[in-house]
Amino acid sequence: MALEKAKEYLEGYGLADRIIVTEQSSATVTAAAEAIGCEPAMIAKTLSFLLGETPVLILADGLARIDNHKYKERFGCKAKMIPAELVESLIGHDVGGVCAFGINDGVKVYLDESLRRHEIV
Repeated sequence: MALEKAKEYLEGYGLADRIIVTEQSSATVTAAAEAIGCEPAMIAKTLSFLLGETPVLILADGLARIDNHKYKERFGCKAKMIPAELVESLIGHDVGGVCAFGINDGVKVYLDESLRRHEIV
């Protein structure tokens, strides 16, 4: 389901041919890096948070960690990840398949500065 939604979204931008489908799991940063043969840091991981009751996604370098102080400075509240059982209904993709493409309307996506370390992610 997540793959089809992401593919449909990317087709609208002429980018569906860039999707890489692996035979092995890519549900974690480590698995995704192994599947495509890159360093884990080059995987853009997608983290799901709640700002009050509003879901948001943060894309970060595969090895980056959320800095709680900086998160609170930026968003005005403590970082609270979306409970696993609510991710699919709030984001549109289930845990292990969350990406920034083909998500529910109104979900904002933020890019972490850690992605700047890479020319290609």
